[in-house]
Amino acid sequence: MWQFWVDRGGTFTDIVARRPDGSLRSCKLLSENPERYVDAAVQGIRDLLGLKDHSPLPPGLIDNVKMGTTVATNALLERKGDRTLLLITKGMGDLLRIGYQNRPRLFDLNIRLPELLYEQVAEVDERLSATGEIIQPLDIKEVHADLTAAYAQGFRSVAVAFMHAYRFHQHELEAGEIARKIGFTQVSLSHQVSPLIKLVSRGDTTVVDAYLSPLLRRYVSEVSDALGADQGGCRSLMFMQSNGGLTDAALFQGKDAILSGPAGGVVGMVRSAAQQGFDKLIGFDMGGTSTDVCHYAGQFERSFETEVAGVRMRAPMMRIHTVAAGGGSILGYDNGRMQVGPQSSGANPGPACYRRGGPLSVTDCNILLGRLQPEQFPHVFGPDGDQPLDKAVVTQKFAELAGEIATQSGQPEQPVEALAEGFLRIAVENMANAIKKISVERGYDVTGYTMNCFGGAGGQHACQVADILGMKSIFIHPYAGVLSAFGMGLADVRSLREHQFARPIAEAPQAAKILDGLDEITRQIVLTQGIEATDISHVRTAHIRTGGSHQTIAVPFAGADQMRQSFEKAHEIRFGFVPDYDELILDMLASEAIGITGEEVDLPRITATANTIKRQARLYAGGCWQDAPLVDREALAVGEKINGPAIIFEPTGTNMIDQGWQAEAMPTGNLVLTRIAKLQRQEAIGTHVDPVMLEVFNNLFMTIAEQMGATLANTAYSVNIKERLDFSCAIFSASGDLVANAPHVPVHLGSMSESVRTVLAQNAGKIRAGDVFMMNNPFNGGTHLPDVTVITPVFDESGREIIFIVASRGHHADIGGTTPGSAPPDSENIAEEGVLIDNFLLLDQGEFRHQATRELLASGPYPCRNINPWPIWQHKLPPMQPACVSSARSSGSSAWRWFTPICPTFRTTPRRACGGF
Repeated sequence: MWQFWVDRGGTFTDIVARRPDGSLRSCKLLSENPERYVDAAVQGIRDLLGLKDHSPLPPGLIDNVKMGTTVATNALLERKGDRTLLLITKGMGDLLRIGYQNRPRLFDLNIRLPELLYEQVAEVDERLSATGEIIQPLDIKEVHADLTAAYAQGFRSVAVAFMHAYRFHQHELEAGEIARKIGFTQVSLSHQVSPLIKLVSRGDTTVVDAYLSPLLRRYVSEVSDALGADQGGCRSLMFMQSNGGLTDAALFQGKDAILSGPAGGVVGMVRSAAQQGFDKLIGFDMGGTSTDVCHYAGQFERSFETEVAGVRMRAPMMRIHTVAAGGGSILGYDNGRMQVGPQSSGANPGPACYRRGGPLSVTDCNILLGRLQPEQFPHVFGPDGDQPLDKAVVTQKFAELAGEIATQSGQPEQPVEALAEGFLRIAVENMANAIKKISVERGYDVTGYTMNCFGGAGGQHACQVADILGMKSIFIHPYAGVLSAFGMGLADVRSLREHQFARPIAEAPQAAKILDGLDEITRQIVLTQGIEATDISHVRTAHIRTGGSHQTIAVPFAGADQMRQSFEKAHEIRFGFVPDYDELILDMLASEAIGITGEEVDLPRITATANTIKRQARLYAGGCWQDAPLVDREALAVGEKINGPAIIFEPTGTNMIDQGWQAEAMPTGNLVLTRIAKLQRQEAIGTHVDPVMLEVFNNLFMTIAEQMGATLANTAYSVNIKERLDFSCAIFSASGDLVANAPHVPVHLGSMSESVRTVLAQNAGKIRAGDVFMMNNPFNGGTHLPDVTVITPVFDESGREIIFIVASRGHHADIGGTTPGSAPPDSENIAEEGVLIDNFLLLDQGEFRHQATRELLASGPYPCRNINPWPIWQHKLPPMQPACVSSARSSGSSAWRWFTPICPTFRTTPRRACGGF
């Protein structure tokens, strides 16, 4: 019987079909083409089966259809879900509108709040305490009246979110029963949708589920009817969830559908690379509009709290980071900088080479440089859809842009090839920075990883991205162009349930009993989907945090001692230090049942003989035009090796093999790229302003500063830093001049340089590697006393010369003063605001000055009130070499509870990450 694996994307729908004889076929259709068909997935299946229009599907022909879809994602982005009523505890009607105090876009002058998903809200007179006591009984008459009125207005979807319902949910159950009796067809209860603490994100998740689930049910019904599932046309219809597992169409919910398509790509990335023995992977999925990246080191990584389209969600999703850098990213020149994206030319008009009058885009760079060969690209352009890509118009537009840049910059006009190379480098840097966010920023050294490259445009840039990251291995599957659809067929059936435990780790035996119950629930769900009991396994996960903190780290559930060790190891990898703590908290428990489908796809073995016939293509590389082999991937023999520069083309994409790289054809048809020559780093920039390098380093330094901020927010105790994001991180030159300030709090922008210069001047000739300074003095560049600045000079590898400075400033809840909080309104001198800190040596050559710090905070007429947490700072940092890394780790370690970390990029590979300056 046939199997169909489908990825219904926003622009294209990819389909991989496995025929009854085991062979594979694929096709690609526009997701929206109402003149030709109603649904692209169904049409693609009919085309592959060779069925004529409107003819019914013969029974017994299709075994299963496994699908990922962006239907829910698009509805969320476009706000096209069902009309939804929100029932919430009285007094909390505006809570989801208010949300948290996060301010992610501080520099926007016109801030527009996301449109709410629920259309109306009804406050319910009910209240349970945090321990389950009934403070206010549920007013059943009021609930019935509110629901009846909403039903009369046409509402059929309701989200119910009451305070403390994640633990005590009798009131939600009663309200839900009333809604069903009245006739509501979609009733989402928060304790069932997201049984976790935090009413804001739990409520948002419940609203998303109520808003999208009816839409999904209708889509599932349409697909099922078109496939004739009830008449035996399709034995099984399954959908990919955001967590990377398949589920039966009847169990597919709105909250689990947001990353349905991209999750299939992650599964395909992992399962396909496993055939070649790769288990530490960076996924690099580059399309026309954006690039998706992900990290894998033995297990799928998930985020349990995510914001999508302005909506907070607490549902398990694959950890995927998207950056607006694709083949259609538009090239431009503004304020002396060459810029790539974030705007995209899209599919219409598309890049300039598409013959539709589009703007210059990344794809045009590849056309001009010969990295994409027009004759190998489908001839689907022009008025009649039968012409190749237009290289002439690309050359013309690059010449015009080169003249414009020369006029504005006052520099000689660049050759068009050099200009295209410059834009391409900027785009590649943007994509590499995206990978840093999901790997280096979280403490992983990617130099030992393999990049799994897929997507229509990934193979054109994989070598360049890998070189920036120091990666030496790239894997390209034969179905890389449709790997997300391919991954649907290889995925397992999964069911995941969470429980908010929030008790000390010593109570692990009680947690195990709760997990036993969750295991049984998830097991039964998987059993009902046709999986044999012997094919079901369980994965238990504990999300652990230190007492008083909020950031959790996921580790395998085990005994208390083993989980402590796992937590400390994971914490050191991610943040660069092992915290001292009074206790660890088992914050959340998760049970995942995995039903193994047994799907393995053995691709046809390569049968071509050696000595592949290679044509020659003109390619611009290394500053000159040269001839390079143009090779058909399907003609490569087993073990055949192609040295770069070379171009390997295939039906679903083009792979550029750069100088110093070698491609080898594996027996399964996989292509493995390996760097065989040591990468030669470019020489230092001259004194003139190079617009390409200016943008490259601008992006690089800003990314590093943003990584510092992410680490600070994750490790901080102060709610002002963690939730209000009242901090700022920056990089300075060795003389204290500002190089890059991440877009954090604007009030910190102007004065941090003065603080850095003060520290340098007052300690001239005495600063040593590993020294970290602290200050808040408003007379030396500070703002107000609660804003404490930590300054870390970073030395070269010899430990003798300062090469740059990193600094962060964060608002702390208690710095002393006559009253808690910020500046007292009646203060008459600075001592009444708190403890004045000026040029204080916080770490002395990597050793934390614990006693001196306590004495400082206890000094003055109005000392700090809360010095008790400080004893947990007693650390001895291990010896670290080189000195640059030692200094970076010292600043990272100073994030214990209060202070500023440096990004893991510096911590692991400082000179490479900083471009070798």
